[in-house]
Amino acid sequence: MIATVLAAASMMGFGVWMRVDPAGFADWANWPNHVHFLHDAGVFQIGIGLMLLCALWWRDALAVTLAGFVFANSFHAINHALDHELGGNDSDFWTLGLVSVIAAAALVVRLRTQRTEAAR
Repeated sequence: MIATVLAAASMMGFGVWMRVDPAGFADWANWPNHVHFLHDAGVFQIGIGLMLLCALWWRDALAVTLAGFVFANSFHAINHALDHELGGNDSDFWTLGLVSVIAAAALVVRLRTQRTEAAR
């Protein structure tokens, strides 16, 4: 459990750094400062950290994966809206957002199903 929390903290810490200060992270990592790429990589890192923490709470792999996906993909959509001037398509935010809504609905159904089965 301690290793999982440390791994999650590491993923989330680096992810927040990439999202909040892409230039500083790029400097530290000796990477090119591609702001949108680092914003996206940051939210995916945070999503992985979230999935690690959710795995400590939930024992259902599908619920854990859906929760991480909904978070990461939703913030990926937000990145496309905020970084619109850096490239991409006008439809990216809406397309990614729609997939997040579908995945969030799937998560709700999964959690309700799990709760119903546990009550039996």
